[in-house]
Amino acid sequence: MTMKLEDKHAGNGDLVGEGQPYLGEKYQANGKPVANGRGEISVKQEANGKCGVPRKSLNMYSWQEIQKHNQKADQWLVINRKVYDVTAWANKHPGGSRVLNHYAGEDATDVFRAMHLDLDIVKLYLKPLLIGELAPEEPSQERHKSSQLVEDVRELRRTLEAMNMFKVNPVFFFLHFAQILILETLAWLIVWHFGSGWPVTIFISFLLTISQVQCFFLQHDLGHTSIFPKSKWSRLMQKVVMGHLKGLSTCWWNHRHFQHHVKTNIYPKDPDINTGPLFVNGYLKPAQNGKKKISYNNYEKQHLCFYMVGLFLLMPVYANLMSMEMMYLQKYWGEFAWVSSFYIRYFIMFGPFYGIFGTILLIFLVKFLESPWVAYVTQMSHVPMRISKEENRDWLSTQVLATCNVEQSFFNDWFTGHLNFQIEHHLFPTMPRHNYHKVAPLVRSLCAKHGLQYVNKPLLKAFGDITRDLKKSATLWMDAYYET
Repeated sequence: MTMKLEDKHAGNGDLVGEGQPYLGEKYQANGKPVANGRGEISVKQEANGKCGVPRKSLNMYSWQEIQKHNQKADQWLVINRKVYDVTAWANKHPGGSRVLNHYAGEDATDVFRAMHLDLDIVKLYLKPLLIGELAPEEPSQERHKSSQLVEDVRELRRTLEAMNMFKVNPVFFFLHFAQILILETLAWLIVWHFGSGWPVTIFISFLLTISQVQCFFLQHDLGHTSIFPKSKWSRLMQKVVMGHLKGLSTCWWNHRHFQHHVKTNIYPKDPDINTGPLFVNGYLKPAQNGKKKISYNNYEKQHLCFYMVGLFLLMPVYANLMSMEMMYLQKYWGEFAWVSSFYIRYFIMFGPFYGIFGTILLIFLVKFLESPWVAYVTQMSHVPMRISKEENRDWLSTQVLATCNVEQSFFNDWFTGHLNFQIEHHLFPTMPRHNYHKVAPLVRSLCAKHGLQYVNKPLLKAFGDITRDLKKSATLWMDAYYET
């Protein structure tokens, strides 16, 4: 269903500003517009011809039509009832092309608002992509979604903005960064003063492990632009923390992590649940692999594999290899320079005491020690929760069904980098984490209103639920595999 909506040029600056290109036009290298068959914006002259004021029209679409454009080579999405063709823009998207592809053919209003900080800047990029609007008789979101629930979530966000819950406390993040620098400096001073014997090496390894994990939490905040008022400042500081202080690629992390956020526990869109041959998790993949007699691993004992392999090799092997692979394949030489500076810094600091080979061993010892910490914190809130194929649920349901919280305490907040409030973090990624505990009661109340279970559990139970869920998934795989 396609119709035309016409407005006088002077009467709708929201769509086309004076002196701006018409929304929906595509451009050649020389800046001239080229034809766009799908969302053509026609220009008409006033009938009296006195001053030649143009009129324009936007195509109007039904949800049935929009949902057809959900392929990599043909991607439309809806934001605030406006229809955008993001096909050509996807590969330029700072958050990665797959994020847009995951929402092709869907309403992306809430995820767009959740993931972006500088809306005025982002809207400038949207303008040339506009091809039309939803027809007046169409609802603002897909018909299977609850309009009341969607509106309640948006009202909650407006309430939180009025309460200044997105306002940053600079002292909090200054102290967090100072903690990292103090630990790094202290480790060097101890080696310089006491030498590089085994007791000293073990002790500074624990200091550096704490520093590395806290760097991980800080770069996570920066990646979500939840610290500085300008996104570009956060991006630069993230390169310092992730690249120089941790030795990993920010592009690798962001492209992967943003997919996880927008389609949490949705198979195969969330890369965090694409565990390759090592594990089968949830209830879909185990049954599918079992019926197809796929057995890359002894899945009956995959929970032991998690303890012996997954926990300790996540950071020193998997993260490092994936980071290096992406930098090389995508030719991110700037990223490579930042990561190289991490190793140069370690050789300058600890090379005089340990030598080249000893410094390399120290680096990987620290990564080996931090790996279980990071693995438990990142997996405890999602692995035991619902894992499913694409169901195109509303923003609240998508996050709450796939995410759980861990009880608050000063230690839990510090130990998890406030990721014990994963529900609040997934709903409002750009919110400074020191405000999560203030928001949690309102989110819990909203979940109760709409019959969604708000899961909050003790820290050790959350750890144990990871392996308990892996055992359940293994049982599903075995039942399907041995079924006659």
